[in-house]
Amino acid sequence: MLGTWRGNGHGDYPTIEAFEFGQECIFTHDGRPFFHYMSRSWIVDGEGNKLRDAAIETGFLRPKEGGSFEFVLSHSSGITEIYYGEIEGAKLEMTTDAVVRTATAKEYVAGHRMYGLVEGDLLWAFDMAAMGQELQPHLWGRLVRQ
Repeated sequence: MLGTWRGNGHGDYPTIEAFEFGQECIFTHDGRPFFHYMSRSWIVDGEGNKLRDAAIETGFLRPKEGGSFEFVLSHSSGITEIYYGEIEGAKLEMTTDAVVRTATAKEYVAGHRMYGLVEGDLLWAFDMAAMGQELQPHLWGRLVRQ
């Protein structure tokens, strides 16, 4: 998964209108025992033209022995998450253990993420529990290595 990935995704949730977005996702490594992750996205129209900037998140994926990992993730929206997960072949699957929000951040209480290499592309999905809703699909995308 190391490298830069770009592509498109879809967002939906009971409290908002469905939307399409573009995304760039970067996994880097400097030799220490963790990966640095950064993602930025932008809302697009039906033809894929950028309408406005959207989410930015950054964090550190810390692999552990036995195929498990920790993922510390911060968002520009005032949310920080700690995930624990498992590596299974070319798939990372994780669930939040803790969510911390600033006073101005929207209500968000839990998440589940999955990243996987499929036919050379990076597919991912994010399920969310927020705004009084139970954990359910929110975002998903397909990214191509640059």
